Order: sequence, then C-alpha cells, then structure tokens
Amino acid sequence: MSAEGFQVINTNDDRFETDVMVRSQLGLVVVDFWAEWCAPCRMLAPILEKLAEEFQDKFTLVKANTDHSPLAARQFSVAGIPAVYAILDEQVIDFFQGVLPEPALREWLEKCFQSVSIFEAKRCMAADPAKAESQLRELLESGGGGDQAKVALLQVLKEKGDLEACKQLLDELEKRGFLEPECERIRSELGLLQHANDDLETIRQQAQQNPDDLAVQFELAESLAGAQLYEEAFDICLKLVERDRANLGEQARELMVNVFRVLGDDSELTQKYRRKLSMALY
Repeated sequence: MSAEGFQVINTNDDRFETDVMVRSQLGLVVVDFWAEWCAPCRMLAPILEKLAEEFQDKFTLVKANTDHSPLAARQFSVAGIPAVYAILDEQVIDFFQGVLPEPALREWLEKCFQSVSIFEAKRCMAADPAKAESQLRELLESGGGGDQAKVALLQVLKEKGDLEACKQLLDELEKRGFLEPECERIRSELGLLQHANDDLETIRQQAQQNPDDLAVQFELAESLAGAQLYEEAFDICLKLVERDRANLGEQARELMVNVFRVLGDDSELTQKYRRKLSMALY
C-alpha cells in the first residue's frame, strides 16, 4: 500500500510550511525527521507508518528527509535522527529522538491524542462551553489529560461563571505548590469579582470623610478594582504603599499585582503602573 493512502506525506523544505504548520491548524501532525543512510530511521519508519494507518483519523504522519529538508531540520533544532515531533496548531507539543518500541510509541501517541482533545475543547469553549466542559470531564474521568485538562476545565468554568467550582479546582491545582500563569490570572479575577457588587458610592463617601483612615482607603481601592475602575484604584494603592509599606501597603501592592495579571503584560495601564509601583517600592 502506498504511504500516501493512509495519512503519510513525504515533504521537503518547499512544502514543509503547508504540509506541517498549516495542516497542524486542523489537527495533529507527527513529523519524522529521517535519512536514507540512517539505520535507526529505517527501524522506526515501519512502526510509525503502521500506527499512521491504524490511527489515520487521529493524526497525519509527515516524513521529512533531512537531506531534502535541511532548513526545516534547523528550524526544529534537530541534533540527531530519527527525531519525531508532534505539532498541533503550529506548536510543538512533544517530541522524542531515537527509536521507541511500539508499546512506548503507542503510549507517546496517546499523550498526544489527549492534548488534541484538550485543544478541541478549548476551541469550542466560546461557542459551546457545555460541550467543552463535557469533553474535558470525560477525559479526566478516563484518567487522561492530567493537569493540562484541569487548567482547561478551569477556563471553561470561569467562562460559565461557576465561581465556586473554579475556587475548588484552583485549590486542588494549588496543592502542587504552583499555579500556571493562566490559573494565577483566574485566581486574581476571582479575587476582584468578590468586590464587583460593593456599594461603591457609599464606600467612596466614607473614604472622602476619613482621608487618614488607611483601611477605608484600601476598601475603596478594592471596590474600584472590582468595578474595573483600575486607574483610580492604582492611584490609591500607590499612596498606601508610600504611607504604610509593611502593612496595608503590602496588601495594596498585592491588589495591584492581581490587576496586572488580569489586564495582561501588554496593557498600557499595566506597563504604566508597574513602573510607578517599582519606583514607590525602591
């Protein structure tokens, strides 16, 4: 049977972008960097092609002869062959070098398939969050997906507004001793949302009547941040950092950092007030 008949493509530098990167926007692509003179490559090839035929609906195998694809090999920093890369949405999600026996290769592919499931759930998150949640929970219940699936599920729960479930999942993830940047951002968002329904005008009046009551000033900053009036909240926080660095000033600094996470590093407000906070601290 011809390789082309079951999702195996031979590529070169001229076609690599289309065969691999563009195709990976639609699904999983496995690239096998090899050469005719490479004995281990000849050992690995029939196993890969067998699995490409078996799982033809799950991935495309692209064979890149390094003699015909030297630019692609350099792009992927290929140091030895065979070298196999799993690519999804133009991103390398995993790779290995050398020859894997068929059981190990099946296990490697299964991990890649789980990443595809997570990717597909994320892709339908905005249009159909219930479907995305169902896909992720099914993956987790089957014992697959690991922390990647939990992080994706956290994003779905946040979009649905299921804040209590978000908090529970965040607590579970935090037991590992760290949180991914996306999880940190969601945790920061949840903290701000606690003050979204504050009686802002009443708190503002109290702050105006008690300008030296730093606790009331901080309460106003929290309410302003909850109302997404970030610049006014930042200005109050900076004053608190300058006046009471070790106590309420530290809480004000943490509030600013949480808002920075929510806004993102590219935000002009983040860049502007991160500089001001740095100056106030040092």
